[in-house]
Amino acid sequence: MSEAHPPESSEVAAPEPEPVDEPVVVSPRLELREPLPPVVDTPQALAEVCAAIAAGTGPVALDAERASGYRYSQRAYLVQIRRTGTTSSLIDPIAFEDLSTLNDAIGDAEWILHAATQDLPCLAEVGMRPKALFDTELAGRLLNLPRVGLASLVEYYLERSLAKEHSAVDWSTRPLPEPWLEYAALDVEVLIELRDLIDADLVEAGKREWAAEEFEALLSFGGPRVRQEPWRRTSGLHKARGRRALGIVRELWETRDAIAEDRDITPGRILPDLSILEIATAQPTDLVTLKGMRAMRNRGPRRFLSEWHDAIEYALGLDESELPTTGQKLDGPPPPRTWADKNPDAAARLTASREVISTVSAAHNLPPENLLTPDTVRRLSWEPPAEITEESVADFLRTAGAREWQIGLVVESLTLATLTRAPARSS
Repeated sequence: MSEAHPPESSEVAAPEPEPVDEPVVVSPRLELREPLPPVVDTPQALAEVCAAIAAGTGPVALDAERASGYRYSQRAYLVQIRRTGTTSSLIDPIAFEDLSTLNDAIGDAEWILHAATQDLPCLAEVGMRPKALFDTELAGRLLNLPRVGLASLVEYYLERSLAKEHSAVDWSTRPLPEPWLEYAALDVEVLIELRDLIDADLVEAGKREWAAEEFEALLSFGGPRVRQEPWRRTSGLHKARGRRALGIVRELWETRDAIAEDRDITPGRILPDLSILEIATAQPTDLVTLKGMRAMRNRGPRRFLSEWHDAIEYALGLDESELPTTGQKLDGPPPPRTWADKNPDAAARLTASREVISTVSAAHNLPPENLLTPDTVRRLSWEPPAEITEESVADFLRTAGAREWQIGLVVESLTLATLTRAPARSS
């Protein structure tokens, strides 16, 4: 029997300590300062709110709730408002012809909105247009904060958590459940305080004048640009092979859109994009075949069976010259991935211009897309002015919607980048 030999070292390795989970710090929930107000849906109640808002002081916190994902329209189904000197109010805009009296009560006071481009169009529909505004989300972007959602800003500046579990509910529901109303009221609860804290950071960062130009530009915002051939945004369109299939997609999309607008239902709830592609691929030639397809199994799509059949029949009867092309009609330059082959000089200009935007945005602690939109950079690179000078490039950027602060930061370097393999001038 052999002897056991002791280890060469008398030190015994200590066991690895078990990892200790760091405690998760949860900020206290943001709560209403006053009891939840009743929904304003009578002329008398609206008049009282208008009087209170007119008597208040300072800027006005505003928000609006839509029923995106449920309704075709982007109308406001609830408007929330708060001002120093009064409590929050929840207004049902559906109960009134418009809210112009509320707009008059606000007068020239600054609006505080979060993500103003989402709310300005639907508020304009009910007669409300700002004379001045402050967008907390856009301000957060100019400060290059990592997250600029309202809940993130409330957490960052006020150390309070703001739940967003009701953000995607159907706000056209009547009556609105109390938890939804509390959620809506909280959206304006601290906007005034939040605005002042963000504003102080803008001043400290030397970006307050930049923000002022951005906010001024928002006053004329009327909604997103209308797209050419919007039916080409159908999900999975690449699966539609050939111009005839594309023609069916187009006719089904446009038929669905008309039905959706007439009934004020979001199009995808009438006929999903997946079903449009299934039908376009199969190209059924008769009503019986169409009715037997998987896309028609649910009662919703079957309600409009004859409309779908008419759209398909029309597309199948089109002359080849009337069918959509396989290439999309572009409102602007082609996709940059094709530039190296189609226009290598433009590709070189785009590479140089992107480097400029990256360098300048980093130097000023800005997201590149807030220094200059990618679309503007692409358009300038693809088709620059005939004579490339700082003045002509500045005019190009101004026409594209760039603000003066943006032009001032980039025009010199961007002009040099645009001169990279500049287009030959015709004699």
